[in-house]
Amino acid sequence: MRSDVDLTSHGTRLSAWHYTATDDALSADTGRPCVVMAHGFGATKDAGLEPYAERFQAAGADVLVFDYRGFGTSDGDLRQNVDHRRHREDYVAAIAHARTLDGVDPDRIVLWGSSYSGGHVVAVAAGDPRIAGVISQGAAMDGLAAVMLIWSYAGPVQLLKLTGHALRDVIGSALLGRPPHMIPIVGPPKSLAAISSHDGESGYQKIMGPTFRNEMCARGILPILINRPVSSAGRLHMPVFLVVAAKDTIAPVGAVERVGRKVAGSVQIERFDVGHFDIYDGEPFDTSVAAQVEFIRSLSISRR
Repeated sequence: MRSDVDLTSHGTRLSAWHYTATDDALSADTGRPCVVMAHGFGATKDAGLEPYAERFQAAGADVLVFDYRGFGTSDGDLRQNVDHRRHREDYVAAIAHARTLDGVDPDRIVLWGSSYSGGHVVAVAAGDPRIAGVISQGAAMDGLAAVMLIWSYAGPVQLLKLTGHALRDVIGSALLGRPPHMIPIVGPPKSLAAISSHDGESGYQKIMGPTFRNEMCARGILPILINRPVSSAGRLHMPVFLVVAAKDTIAPVGAVERVGRKVAGSVQIERFDVGHFDIYDGEPFDTSVAAQVEFIRSLSISRR
């Protein structure tokens, strides 16, 4: 069963789906585990997350999937503002809500993230020792490394153009009171977009749902450099599950591997010889999600 629910982050309504466990295999006297999920860079909850949530639900976990402020069906006056700091605040709000759900064990919250949110869950869990476990796939763990990756496939001129549009947005909005200046989230190679890798546009088209809008406030380019979940990894004492797409052209693989080496708790790493978007379907999805289910089961056994 899936129900629409609302929660609040910093005074703004977040739209979420609550999947109630259809199996009691993971239940304990204290309740069931709950997986808290959100998507990546400019993406929405209807962009390929349902199959994961349904697998976790069938295994005996509740799932809470939400849209960030300003995205999808969530409220927010400033729309399409990609900012990891705001997104992490929304994760914290979703965790707090999940801990109040009927039948959920507040100490068996598992954070799940993919791509940009794959880094968010590392940073958020580092600040919440009650989190039972972290699942992160194809994650953006180091903004500086991501910018250098853009340099490698798009060149310095592209980065200068993106920075110019970002400054135009900041100056226009803050000083002149203009509406946000928007740029595409993803586009074909050599186009002006935050993501213009050879597989970026086709990858987004493959998984994006009906509420996705291919635009973002240009100012969102600037915080990327300071988005460094890798710096928080040493504070993770809970079990961590990392999914690595070895041919990733969006999120640098080396940064994910550095996180794996720095985590203070136990780490499980699943590697697939595929690109960033290939982990969402087919054999990589089936193999990966099955291992993720077993990871959640292992957490539940250890917490009983």
